[in-house]
Amino acid sequence: MTNLLLLIPCALFLGALGLAAFLWSLNSGQYDDLDGAAERILHEEDEEERD
Repeated sequence: MTNLLLLIPCALFLGALGLAAFLWSLNSGQYDDLDGAAERILHEEDEEERD
């Protein structure tokens, strides 16, 4: 029973930390342009071959 008194706050803290990290990544624009990054990889190779 005393283990639960330690584990429950730890689990709540880690869950809140994960949620805060996810919300920070949303606000910083990590998920804004997912398709553009995939296409940019393909186009960069084409540009290097032309030079």
